Amino acid sequence: MKKSLLLLLASGFLMSCQSPQSQIDFWLTDPKSGILFEKNPELPGAQNDIKSIIIDSETSFQSMDGFGFTLSQGSARHLLQMSDSARSILLDELFGSGEKSIRINYLRLSVAASDLNEFPFSYNDLQDSLAVDTELLNFSLSYDTLDVIPVLKMILDINPEIKLMASPWSPPTWMKDNKDTRGGSLLEEFEPVYAQYLVKYIHAMQEQGIQIDALTIQNEPLHPGNNPSLLMLPEQQARFIGKHLGPAFQEADIDTKTVVYDHNADRPDYPIAVMSDSLANPFIDGSAFHLYGGEIEALSEVHQAFPDKNIYFTEQWVGAPGNLEGDIPWHVKNLLIGAPRNWAKTVLEWNLSSNPELTPHTDRGGCDRCLGAVTIDGDQVTRNPAYYVIAHASKFVDDGSLRIDSESIEGLPNVAFLTPKGKKVLIVLNDSSEPTQFQIQENENQFKSSLNPGATGTWIW
Repeated sequence: MKKSLLLLLASGFLMSCQSPQSQIDFWLTDPKSGILFEKNPELPGAQNDIKSIIIDSETSFQSMDGFGFTLSQGSARHLLQMSDSARSILLDELFGSGEKSIRINYLRLSVAASDLNEFPFSYNDLQDSLAVDTELLNFSLSYDTLDVIPVLKMILDINPEIKLMASPWSPPTWMKDNKDTRGGSLLEEFEPVYAQYLVKYIHAMQEQGIQIDALTIQNEPLHPGNNPSLLMLPEQQARFIGKHLGPAFQEADIDTKTVVYDHNADRPDYPIAVMSDSLANPFIDGSAFHLYGGEIEALSEVHQAFPDKNIYFTEQWVGAPGNLEGDIPWHVKNLLIGAPRNWAKTVLEWNLSSNPELTPHTDRGGCDRCLGAVTIDGDQVTRNPAYYVIAHASKFVDDGSLRIDSESIEGLPNVAFLTPKGKKVLIVLNDSSEPTQFQIQENENQFKSSLNPGATGTWIW
């Protein structure tokens, strides 16, 4: 028996197409069977009288911006340490449009350092701890010019249309009440200057040929224990946007989207409060979420409060050393399926790459267990759980795709999309403890299939 047939029988996958004129592709991840994002041919068979996932492409919801990761300083450095040929092959696999690429089309960046930098820094650091620079004369993209920006330009050469979101972890310390990279709050007297700092960042990136599509105001504003970090309560975020950042962007003719919150789903009241501010609201595109706390359904609560504002899912980590059988189903259910079903336009994992030592990271709060989508060891590449999670959507769901209606079935969480080219994409997870047969039905198209427990399938027709 051929290997591909053995793999399909092991996975529990069965398919029959009752519309001969229809062509369907199927990609499977079944960690328990050793199958990791493999394309499989059609097979006949499957019993009758099984549950159906009904697709209604006439009923659509939000448009999608993309699926991807954060490009941290560490991720960039790992890539730069590869040989030119190995790096080129990997970048094409991640961002290219070829058959072997997973076609990542969205990246998140940190504005200056994140906790996955070797050390914290801003774009306007001063040697004198008592000095200030309200004219921002010392502004510079600084260390990012050594790693993140060169790698980003390589990625843009491969995919010039990739969308970029930027998130600050901390303002310069001289703007903060504790004069430290970790914690503290932005002093109100420096809010106008900090708005201009972010204006300068957008313009400086533009001068590098890099367009920032969206900017979140603060990464995890309720988590001042990271390094760098900042405590920013909703009333200050609203004031900062309404009185300073929004008008500054408007005056500078910047069309970068302003996104609030960028923290866990356990506090939907935070973005609701910020968007309820009458001065801030006109400048706000939407809100962003992580899922280290709360439930993914909270995103729908925010959508119901402000249906005219967008929602983004921007970060979730996988803890080293990673567990394919546990991590992939959880992330598929809650992020890849759960976030779009609750109105998210993006699904981003944290972060793009790591090395075997899980460095760099900052002292006093940097993440020392964050596993990248890939681990880079010299020219050797290991693909980790987040790689396979994102690949199940990024390879097929283009920018501008619409989420369409798909029937929710117990034990078979799923999400469906209609691409700009008219393709339908369905992602299904078997969340039960038994192999499950089911039927995919969309108008005259009917496909019978089966998934093992913990297996994920993507169907494209």
